[in-house]
Amino acid sequence: MAKFGYLSKISLFLSLLLILPWLSFAQQPSPETRLRTGVELYGQGKWREAVLELRRAQAEAPTTAMRGEALFWISLAGMAAGEYEQALRDITALEEIDPRNPRIREIPYHKGRIYYYLGRFDEAIIELSAYANSFRPGPSGVLSHADSLKKAAALYWTGECLFFMNQLDVASDIFSLIIRDYPLSPKFEASTYRIALINQKRVEAELLVLLRWTHEEALRNMEDFRRRETTYDQALGAFQKQIANLHERPEEGYKEQLELAEARIRFLENMLYQVTYEREAVVTQEADLRLHTLRDNAQELENLIQGNGK
Repeated sequence: MAKFGYLSKISLFLSLLLILPWLSFAQQPSPETRLRTGVELYGQGKWREAVLELRRAQAEAPTTAMRGEALFWISLAGMAAGEYEQALRDITALEEIDPRNPRIREIPYHKGRIYYYLGRFDEAIIELSAYANSFRPGPSGVLSHADSLKKAAALYWTGECLFFMNQLDVASDIFSLIIRDYPLSPKFEASTYRIALINQKRVEAELLVLLRWTHEEALRNMEDFRRRETTYDQALGAFQKQIANLHERPEEGYKEQLELAEARIRFLENMLYQVTYEREAVVTQEADLRLHTLRDNAQELENLIQGNGK
């Protein structure tokens, strides 16, 4: 009896060894279940978990169509997780392994967004423009509601690329087009915000140009003022020398010397007027005091000349 019991236990053990792999296999989720779970995780914002589950679905998928579907959602989850380079490789792989996949038409839009996040704006614009231009009006001459939303989204991301390329005028035109022709688009509000931001950037640019011009003009005016002040000082020195000569040698061409001095005094007064008229924007309080001093000196010279002429 003991021997019989021992043999029964061995037989049961061997049976379990044969059955357990089948039980384990039966408990594994099918590729379809994995794919569905991965898409659900993506919708919940659990992008990295979604990628792991979708990778298993891709590896176990029995058909090319299912592998392509898994790659499509893997690329979207990877883009949402910020894995842009990998997302680009995955979505490109989908084009290569299953060119007849129903998702192929949507690929230019998603590739355009990936290029945008990578900062490859020129390539993004090419993909997005191709996607936007792929929509054709129906018999009524207008796009279906679904197609209009998709086209508006492609136009919006095109505008974003142009915005960051600093092509503000063209970007503004695209955002204005969305506001005018696609008011029901989810991108309507974002386009309105972008228009306001572009207008603000334009004002800032104009102010910077004005500030730069004002600064350069102030420097030119200050340089001109200093040049005139130097000329003014030199003229005063020459006049003082002439007055001294008049005192020393009144007999040598006195009348001629006096007329010359008077003519130069008039020149000096005219220069003084010009400097005084133009000084407000650039002359400091110290320069203003300097002008008053020069004017007083000029008046003293004129009085001295007039006194010698009497």
